[in-house]
Amino acid sequence: MSGQKRLAAAGGRHIETITSYQEFAALAPAWNALWQRADGIVFQSHAWIDAWWRTATRRDDRDLVIGLVWNGAELEAVLPFATIRRRGVTVLEWAAKEHSDYGDALLAPDRNRDAVAALWWEIAATGRFDMLYLNRLLPDAAMRSIIASDITAGTLRPNHRSEISYRVAGPWQRGTDWFEAQSKKTRQNYRRGRKFMEEGGELCFRLMAPDEPLEPVLARVAALKRKWLERHGRASDLFDEGAPALAALVGVMARLGILHVFVLELAGTVVAVSINVVQRRRMMAFITTYDPEFERASPGMVLMMDYIQWSIDRGLEMVDFMCGGEDFKRRFATQSETLDSVTGARTLVGRLAMMADGAGHALRNWRSRPPASAEPADSAEPSPSHR
Repeated sequence: MSGQKRLAAAGGRHIETITSYQEFAALAPAWNALWQRADGIVFQSHAWIDAWWRTATRRDDRDLVIGLVWNGAELEAVLPFATIRRRGVTVLEWAAKEHSDYGDALLAPDRNRDAVAALWWEIAATGRFDMLYLNRLLPDAAMRSIIASDITAGTLRPNHRSEISYRVAGPWQRGTDWFEAQSKKTRQNYRRGRKFMEEGGELCFRLMAPDEPLEPVLARVAALKRKWLERHGRASDLFDEGAPALAALVGVMARLGILHVFVLELAGTVVAVSINVVQRRRMMAFITTYDPEFERASPGMVLMMDYIQWSIDRGLEMVDFMCGGEDFKRRFATQSETLDSVTGARTLVGRLAMMADGAGHALRNWRSRPPASAEPADSAEPSPSHR
């Protein structure tokens, strides 16, 4: 147990910070009620953070830091943080940061703003961390208003890391209207890809039924992701063979009734998958992958175009590709949002870590600058870059 007592705050509210899993687990009913009132997205749900914590790697280096505002027995606000120790520096960040596309506080519409501010100041003043790093903040993130005065005062500052979220939204009444609005080349590539795959058997796009077992398709997703990561020299413990996190997180989506798994099957074999959720009249794409053996046919692109049309036909207002500025998302996007990050230090160790991060960023920028133009040479021999 954390031993943290509730402290009186404005408007008859009380604030507290919990750090033990047992206390966190006991919050589920109150947290779930707040999540429903606040129309929260999956990343701020109690079940999501619980699934992350139970499957997280490096557990010995992590601690929960969950800030709460109570109005009597009713939970009114949650600041869902955790700490992790990296190279001797303890960093405060979003709980479940590794698997959450958007980070934010969870606030009731009628919360007491002064009490929420007092909770934030209490965590910032007494938290056992050296620095904080809050990333993937949407422009309308609730956390922005909570930390606005700290940014103005210079206690917190924008971090150089930012990401892009691409979206598809428009006036289309039917999926075919959206399809016909695409360029001629895009439509041809889609038809060409389907035709190429259909030469190998029956091609089927479908939404998995709620009662279908998820284990086979999740195993397929993990295997395909490992192939892609290996080819690109990357790694992710979410897709490690036998790792429990993917099944736990997708299981949360299923239990909340928001999971939509789209598959593209060729002769009964899955060649592309998109694990999505539907909330706030949006289709949100969490994980998309495809079989590289069929890369020539662009099965991922075909699947994406199919579920965009499916979403429009069901009256959804947006397809949100969520975090990541990949080119295949940009090609279809009609909107984009920049996800910002902020950072700040509590201790000398934190200040030194921030200075080192800033210096490293400046050095990388300097190294990536193109060389200054040289004087024109008399020789007609091409430069080395053209050989």
